[in-house]
Amino acid sequence: MTNSRKIRLGLLTNPPGNSQPGELRPGDVRHPGSVLDHYTHLARTAESALFDVLFAADGLSSDTELGTRPEPVTLFSALAAVTERIGFVPTISTTFTEPFNLARQLQSLDHLTGGRVGWNAVTSSAGERNFGDAPLPAHEDRYRQGLEHVSVVSGLWDSWLDDGSTRPIDHRGEFYSVEGPLPLPRSRQGRPVLFQAGSSSDGTSFAAQFAEGVYTAQQTLRGAQSFYRELKAKTAAAGRDPKNVLVMPGVSTTIGGTEEEALRIDNDLFDAGFTPASLAALSGQLAGVDLSEIDLDDRIPADLLPAVETVQGRQSRYAVFRELAVEENLTLRELIKVQQRSAGHGRAVGSPEQIADRLAAWFTERGADGFIIMPGQGPGGVEAFTEHVVPLLQQRGLFRREYESDTLRGNLGLPAASRSDRLATADS
Repeated sequence: MTNSRKIRLGLLTNPPGNSQPGELRPGDVRHPGSVLDHYTHLARTAESALFDVLFAADGLSSDTELGTRPEPVTLFSALAAVTERIGFVPTISTTFTEPFNLARQLQSLDHLTGGRVGWNAVTSSAGERNFGDAPLPAHEDRYRQGLEHVSVVSGLWDSWLDDGSTRPIDHRGEFYSVEGPLPLPRSRQGRPVLFQAGSSSDGTSFAAQFAEGVYTAQQTLRGAQSFYRELKAKTAAAGRDPKNVLVMPGVSTTIGGTEEEALRIDNDLFDAGFTPASLAALSGQLAGVDLSEIDLDDRIPADLLPAVETVQGRQSRYAVFRELAVEENLTLRELIKVQQRSAGHGRAVGSPEQIADRLAAWFTERGADGFIIMPGQGPGGVEAFTEHVVPLLQQRGLFRREYESDTLRGNLGLPAASRSDRLATADS
């Protein structure tokens, strides 16, 4: 007997949790090839395993510790030509992108892919030095601006009517003035699927208004269940059907033939990758707190860490690391490992059966509707998951054996995108 509710799977294409262009797979002695070769391999591997989406995180600062990160829309335009069914969800910031440009880019890509595109709408807590150096808005203001941005983009996507006529949106708001219409009709799936990444109170309220998928960082099943309930409740309160919002936590995986082998791989990777920059990256997650005087095997004093609501950066990710430091009593070394290996997302280290058990438990016990997989063991990590974990999920009736649709919306089991009656106008 199969389960009618299926796990949705996305693959994060960049670090943390995936190999970099130029890295060789174990036993591979040939030249590593180009950037396009690297991402083409990831896309085709994920599509052969029937993944729903390729997901690209993005960063607009100049932090090279984040690794190689091609601009997501450009990258996915190339990968669309070498795939047929898998979807593409680029992360694009509302803080540094004009709504008209973004709406046109993504609607164009949705047409070029035959309806396989989404948008991970985020606000930015860094990057201002590359965009005029004006101070970033406060946390709450960033989300208010972001909500208006998404409203304008949605209005533009809906500005081309079924009979071929168009209408302006004539938006005059607090942050944007956009006339419209968009010079492109609606795509095969109506419009791109709207994702959001952020787990703070402001972030979940933001997502409740529009998100059809949410990429979140959760460390424990209990925490994931709490987030799941809160988001679904806020979605219902916003007048939307909670069933049409997919909660997809990120999960960094390290897979071995046995648990012991997986733990050895995980420890070896951490030791090989530990650098002074690792400490700086953790400090960045902890609101810039100076960690230089703390021994690696000591714990961070709680009084060094400010209250979550006072942080103007990434509140939700700060809350994850603060809880690990204060409530879970992780040492500085252990916290660096979490940052290095998953950037605060959940981690699953073990045999294929243990990884499948973990995903199945979170799914069946309503902590997730699916997962963004972040293979955490360098080259070969994607293959370890697709070849050994996916078949176990299929055997349990929890994951598809063939694609249901040739659009992203159809494969995710989301309803057709109806035209919004609430265009972004001066009165909205």
